[in-house]
Amino acid sequence: MNISIGNDHAGTAYKLELLSYLTSKGHTVINHGTNDDNSMDYPDTIHPVAEDVSNCKSDIGIIICGSGNGANMTANKYENIRSALCWNKETCLLSRQHNDANILSLPARFISLEEAKEMVDLFLSTPFEGGRHQRRIDKINK
Repeated sequence: MNISIGNDHAGTAYKLELLSYLTSKGHTVINHGTNDDNSMDYPDTIHPVAEDVSNCKSDIGIIICGSGNGANMTANKYENIRSALCWNKETCLLSRQHNDANILSLPARFISLEEAKEMVDLFLSTPFEGGRHQRRIDKINK
C-alpha cells in the first residue's frame, strides 16, 4: 500500500517509528513530515499528504501533530478527503467502517506509540461497510 505521512514537531518521534514500522510491513511510505523537533507550522507538512491522497498518489494518509486537531482540520479542506481524528481503537474502527476515512490523524501528545501502531494497523485493515453509510458520505462534499 502507498501511504503518505506528515507531521509537525510534536509528532516527529511517532512519525519516525511509524515510518520504520510501515516499511517493515512492506508498505511504500512518502515522508512529507519534519524529521526534527524544531517548532514548525503543521499545515506545511499536512497539505502535501492531503494532496497525495486526494490525487490518488497515495492510498491513505497518516498525519500527526500534538492534538491531532490542526492537522485534521487542514487535511479536511481537500475534496474527497475524509480525515479522522482518532484517540482510541473504537473511533479508528468506526472511521473506516462508517466514514470510509482515508487519512488518519493522530494526537501524539495524548496517545502512546503502541496505541498509535495499533490504530494504524486497524486503519489499514478495516474495510468500509458501504450501504447506508455511502449515502451519508455522498452528502459530505457540497
